[in-house]
Amino acid sequence: MRAVVQRVSSASVEVDGRTAGAIAEPGLLVLVGVTHTDTRAEAAKLAAKLWGLRVLHGEKSCSDVDAPLLVISQFTLYGDARKGRRPTWQAAAPGPVAEPLVDAVVEELRALGARVETGVFGADMKVSLVNDGPITLVLEF
Repeated sequence: MRAVVQRVSSASVEVDGRTAGAIAEPGLLVLVGVTHTDTRAEAAKLAAKLWGLRVLHGEKSCSDVDAPLLVISQFTLYGDARKGRRPTWQAAAPGPVAEPLVDAVVEELRALGARVETGVFGADMKVSLVNDGPITLVLEF
């Protein structure tokens, strides 16, 4: 499981001209990619890491200051462009495998007490954000 985490002042995701999820205050935007061998245990580890990650101002975490998270599925995190000019997506898990695991990350975060907004799995999403810092991290489990 792979995630790109950005500290944001605000962020939103739009699907078909409508806002699917948004955070209007400082928090984290998290793009989550799933590969074939990922499990629910890795989803739980990722959620715990995101909830406790001390990258907000003052070295605080979302759990410290009740900051929101916007979690968006992103299969392209497993794209491979080492050969040629067209990426391959072979390492990305198919929807029936990936969707329950992205949902598991969200469920685990909420179980920890997080306020979580989401995109729409498999949709053509338009993501907007105000990167705060900028701080961008890649996490892998």
